[in-house]
Amino acid sequence: MSGAPDVAPSHASFLAFDFGLKRTGVAVGNRLTRSATPQPTIRAEGDARWPLVAARIAEWQPDALVVGVPFHPDGAAHENTARARKFARQLRGRFGLPVHEVDERYSTTEALADIHAGRARDADAAAAAIILEQFLRSIP
Repeated sequence: MSGAPDVAPSHASFLAFDFGLKRTGVAVGNRLTRSATPQPTIRAEGDARWPLVAARIAEWQPDALVVGVPFHPDGAAHENTARARKFARQLRGRFGLPVHEVDERYSTTEALADIHAGRARDADAAAAAIILEQFLRSIP
């Protein structure tokens, strides 16, 4: 996850996920504007989340997916790191789309700051948008 991600030039639209056990933030964005828009958070656990994810993918028809992967501040992995990576692998397997992983350290903190400042209402969706914008800034 270091350096510029290997993204096909034809990939212009992206759907991002901030994975959580009970809630998964969602955002949509594109390469042209390099901006992301929060979407309604998926509020489902386990296998119940997959039809909702499938519906978002069908709605937005992204060229690729982006998943935030959390780490400790020192870069060490933890339980949620493995869970987010498993979610990314499942997305790849279920939908056959390229999936890019993004280090999401501090995205939730930044999203909560946006909530407190009145710039956002849903921390999970705001975090997904932050993750996607970080990804979009990293691609050529």
